[in-house]
Amino acid sequence: MTSDPKHKSHDLTDGPGRAPARAMLKAVGFTDEDLSRPLVGVANTWIEVMPCNFHLRRLSAKVKEGIRAAGGTPIEYNTIAVSDGISMGTEGMKASLISREVIADSIELVARGHLFDAVVALSGCDKTIPGTVMALARLNLPSLMLYGGSIMPGRFQGHDVTIQDVFEAVGKHAAGKMSDAELHDLEDHACPGAGACGGQFTANTMAIAFEFLGISPMGCNGVPAMDPRKDEVAFRCGQMVMELLKSDLRPRRIITRKSLENAIAAVATTGGSTNAVLHLLAIAREAGLRLTMDDFDKINRKVPLLADLKPGGRFVAADLYAAGGTTLVAKRLLDAGILHADQPTVTGRTIGDEAKQAKETPGQQVLRPLSHPIKPTGGLVVLKGNLAPDGCVVKVAGHSMMSFKGRAKVFDREEDAFAAVKAGRIKAGDVVVIRYEGPAGGPGMREMLGVTAAIVGAGLGDSVALLTDGRFSGATHGLMAGHVAPEAAKKGPIAALRNGDVVVFDVAGRKLSVELTQKEIKARLSKWKPPVPRYTIGVMAKYARHVSSASEGAITS
Repeated sequence: MTSDPKHKSHDLTDGPGRAPARAMLKAVGFTDEDLSRPLVGVANTWIEVMPCNFHLRRLSAKVKEGIRAAGGTPIEYNTIAVSDGISMGTEGMKASLISREVIADSIELVARGHLFDAVVALSGCDKTIPGTVMALARLNLPSLMLYGGSIMPGRFQGHDVTIQDVFEAVGKHAAGKMSDAELHDLEDHACPGAGACGGQFTANTMAIAFEFLGISPMGCNGVPAMDPRKDEVAFRCGQMVMELLKSDLRPRRIITRKSLENAIAAVATTGGSTNAVLHLLAIAREAGLRLTMDDFDKINRKVPLLADLKPGGRFVAADLYAAGGTTLVAKRLLDAGILHADQPTVTGRTIGDEAKQAKETPGQQVLRPLSHPIKPTGGLVVLKGNLAPDGCVVKVAGHSMMSFKGRAKVFDREEDAFAAVKAGRIKAGDVVVIRYEGPAGGPGMREMLGVTAAIVGAGLGDSVALLTDGRFSGATHGLMAGHVAPEAAKKGPIAALRNGDVVVFDVAGRKLSVELTQKEIKARLSKWKPPVPRYTIGVMAKYARHVSSASEGAITS
């Protein structure tokens, strides 16, 4: 137990020499009593541009109430957010992954600059979730992260829909399978209110992963955004951070090699997003732990796919919550002997203790029993070969294609690939290659949901494969290989591909290759010239200069 809950803020608020600081704090409403208590930063990723984070001011108010009730003084501050769903398919999407670093940096800087004793971080959209936890790992103050929760599904033509359906409808519309009026009606009804995208896309994937990591309280992230219980959860999180402060339980005691393996297992068994690989690699680096892409594949091989969740399944995150939630997922993995049950969490209990509290809703169909998995292994696979010496990631949840062989159609920009799909130039048997969209080459490693959804919408989801040094949305499904490393802009072999080259996916064998000799690949690359940087000034240029490979988490620290 720490002897001084004001272990940092004493230096900010105490003594005659700190009168100027106290004067400025009193100008915004703080009292002597407030300043005598521990100062707890409430890092809020609220922004008005998207539903994912739109409601976080409401939750922040409840977190602050909980902190005050437990004897602390909350100080709310904001960072940035970029909506993947809104920026998708535009130049703006390049800002999304870069925003993760800016979020982490800004949360860290404000907390260090004002000597906060503890931190609660609120997240919503995809990059705000890992960005907040990266900051907490760096700061290593008593802290936790609360996810704002999932949106509820919309209703269209008598059935539930998500934003995934809208993206795929663009492909249907381009193929003449949906009218203008139908597309407009769908966009009017797909997103009924606040909350992050409803399937097991990146936001919900990372929300579950961080409960298993232990940095979010088990069962709290899964409460939907507009569920009345979310306010109760937020209040409890405010109280909980004060308990963490009193017990001096810090992120680097919670984020361990074993808890990272728990997080990977949770992603695998729920059919989570490929982006989890990128983000968990980044978290490991921030916590000073070794983790590689190969570790994901090793864990995936022994974890069954149990959750029947979109994009490949039938249900959404709110359905999983109603079925028994994250705690039920933990119980399944505990019963399977896969969970490292002794790992601590921010609740003060081990994850094994949390799993034992699971309550399964009778008759639920969202999470399969261990005796009847959807697949015997998890939803993420890492491939290597002469096209991806450092690896690439394939999501196998939601499709059955384990091999594919086709001729490459090569594009150096996402926009060109999307135009080709809409124009009907992509045919069954093609392998769509999108390069120079990696962390440095993009820069920013854009997600390709617009392209992948258009392929599915055009009826080619089972007959076309795609590979890219960029990323995929968690809503992507089909045979898609992303995060190809090294990337094209760093002279990776993907830069040597030409139209008509035969590309082979061998998922079972964990290989991605092109039918070329190493001599031919080397000869082509000897003539390669680096592309002209797309940005020469500003944050994009700075990121491109400093970012690591996708195989290392695409981090800048």
